Amino acid sequence: MLILSGRQRTVSGGPAIGERLAAEAGLEGLGPLSVAEGHEPPRIVERAGESVIEAILSFETEKGVGLGLVRLRYPADMPRAWTLATTLEDLKGYEEARIFEEKDDPAFNPKFHGPNWADKRAAERAYADRDPEVLIVGGGHAGLTAAARLARLDVDTLVVDRMKRVGDNWRLRYHGLRLHNYIHSNHLPYMRFPEGWPTYIPKDRIANWLESYVDAMDINFWTETSFEGAEWEEAAGCWTARLTLADGSERTMRPRHIVMATSVSGAPNVPKIPTLDRFKGPVLHSSQFTAGKDWKGKRVYIFGTGTSAHDIAQDLEGNDAEVTIIQRSPTLIVNIEPSAQLYDRIYWGEGPSREDRDLINLATPFPVVRIAHKIITDKVREIDKPLLDGLEKVGFRLDFGEGGTGWPLKYRTRGGGYYFNVGASDLMAAGRIGLIQYADIERFEAGGLRMADGGLREADLIVLATGYKGQDHMTRVLFGDAVADRVGKVWDIDPEIQELNNMWTPTPQPGLWYTGGSFAQGRIYSKYLARAIKAELAGLAPQRSG
Repeated sequence: MLILSGRQRTVSGGPAIGERLAAEAGLEGLGPLSVAEGHEPPRIVERAGESVIEAILSFETEKGVGLGLVRLRYPADMPRAWTLATTLEDLKGYEEARIFEEKDDPAFNPKFHGPNWADKRAAERAYADRDPEVLIVGGGHAGLTAAARLARLDVDTLVVDRMKRVGDNWRLRYHGLRLHNYIHSNHLPYMRFPEGWPTYIPKDRIANWLESYVDAMDINFWTETSFEGAEWEEAAGCWTARLTLADGSERTMRPRHIVMATSVSGAPNVPKIPTLDRFKGPVLHSSQFTAGKDWKGKRVYIFGTGTSAHDIAQDLEGNDAEVTIIQRSPTLIVNIEPSAQLYDRIYWGEGPSREDRDLINLATPFPVVRIAHKIITDKVREIDKPLLDGLEKVGFRLDFGEGGTGWPLKYRTRGGGYYFNVGASDLMAAGRIGLIQYADIERFEAGGLRMADGGLREADLIVLATGYKGQDHMTRVLFGDAVADRVGKVWDIDPEIQELNNMWTPTPQPGLWYTGGSFAQGRIYSKYLARAIKAELAGLAPQRSG
């Protein structure tokens, strides 16, 4: 993770690891590794069915301070390394703790009538006489965690978002939305959620927390601001970025770096469904759907079988709508408790600090993740068997992920394709939410769906819970074909480097970065994204060995 190669990369196999480590250690001046003080001490644990000694390591290079994690197979006459991870903890001369301490205000200012904190913050946010070093596009949790990390490294950063209010990307979503995983894994950096908060956080509480986070972390944020695109100026080493502000005026900025934080699910994906244009009723994308109470007593059909489709169907059913889901492809269904949470057990209960748990999580390469998740998914299928059997009886087609590895890798490859059951699947198995297969629809007509058997299903509303277009799409729209072709794919696992494509790491396009994903991913990887940007600004980026 950045400290040796200047990027994220996983290498597999003893000879390949040795060759890569030797080359990069020589370039970066890798010092000796030792057990890290102040962290979880070495211990024997089980990972992916293996008994291992797991130890957190500390080391330095000429430019950086690193943390690592090694796993040794145990027991054995000669313990052998199974996995080794190295990460950039701090840049020498730009340590986060030291920068934070140096930026602290003096005990008091004798000039009582001079600018106070509020005056200074207002001036910082205005950007009246300067441009930011980093422009972050998108003010959700991914953009905010990156901004908070950069601010701690004294990098001048501005976040822009089209929404009217910070947090609206959560606040304005459908009425019953809440996070579908435990609070334990979702804390933001520097500010944990308060004690006593619900295990599954409601959307409005998330929205309000993000708003308070911006204030508490001194994040420069412009609402109602649209990023219209940018061009890279090679000679100047910066972007020419175009913004449309809340009052309709335009502003051109020249940041050194742009971070795209429009999430892995940015622009709504509205597929071309043959003959759907013949339907005369309203057709809404799930991002436009607000509340089931607006459709009481109506006949609603929902395209899609992911989380949004199920949540909207459950909302509609609870408001006495006649709702039917249209399935186009097999889908992974997992009960929210305990099954869906088993994949994040590293964050449960007493044990290591949250920072150490994040390192343990990060330090598990995808080949090992696949083994671990196959073991978990086999258990999950046993636990959830009554529900899964009930779904199959009503004709629902099930999927269990690539090689039976469950939902997390589906998220990392597709950004969806699963549902954490919070009741909609039970309603479907009981016949209270209808189900039809897309293959059984012959065509759409003005009043509804003409089925292959000749019957007409009348409809008042069709909802397209068909997901979102990825960051690749937004890159092409906002930066043009040349930049999009240079960057290539964003998200999904690159089989060569065994990491997500172009996420939180230098991309082939200088000055362009990407962040997104879950709350945990935002918290973990924003640390390395911020340090990589700081390293480039300070001229300390590691030499790239290929």
